[in-house]
Amino acid sequence: MSRKAWLFWLLVIVVVAALDYIRAWQYLPPEWSPFAPVALDHRMTPVTRWKLNSLRDEQAECIDVLATAPDNWLDHLPLEDYTPVESCPLTNVVRVTRTSAELSSTFTATCPLVAAWVMFEQQQLQPLAREHLGSPVVRLDHYGTFACRNIYHRENARRSEHASAAALDLAGFRLADGRRISVLEDWDNDADPARRKFLKAVHSAACDYFGTVLGPDYNKPHENHFHLDTSRFGICR
Repeated sequence: MSRKAWLFWLLVIVVVAALDYIRAWQYLPPEWSPFAPVALDHRMTPVTRWKLNSLRDEQAECIDVLATAPDNWLDHLPLEDYTPVESCPLTNVVRVTRTSAELSSTFTATCPLVAAWVMFEQQQLQPLAREHLGSPVVRLDHYGTFACRNIYHRENARRSEHASAAALDLAGFRLADGRRISVLEDWDNDADPARRKFLKAVHSAACDYFGTVLGPDYNKPHENHFHLDTSRFGICR
């Protein structure tokens, strides 16, 4: 076989292999396909996490994702970039007035954090509340998202994720039957194991949705809340 013919058949093989590779992606579920746009009803996979992280720099795309949420999942308002406190500009943020649950107060957060929360709330939080406590969550008690500070307020430390409104501190939950579940009071509640098991399950499940998840077992400053953020550190404690 001549060199020219050999190169021709090599090219044919490469093209056929590439076409087969491209066709293979078409049969992947959207949550596993890097080419499918992320959607709020996608299961959380490493690919979904990667796509959510990519929304950090894609404000219009992220807002479009939130716009697909059913009315009972999210009530929000996209905001223009602004600087509420000098040295802490906020970009790609939205104002959230409620999710599928009432909020103890409205908050401003980055769009990717809100998208991750909505997915987590629908796919994990509400099912876990029904499974362990027999009642859905109707209110979220939180300590907010934005604080222009370094971590632990240390002068020479790096900026907290709260400085860019990319973190949510969650203190507890109110259920439809009137019960209040508190991270501080129920994390180690042996008198009512269902509350303890619910909080442990929520904390564990959150680690698949957020970059960093910190709770009472991490340190004393987190004994009364779950810290959830979209950083890429991958800490789950």
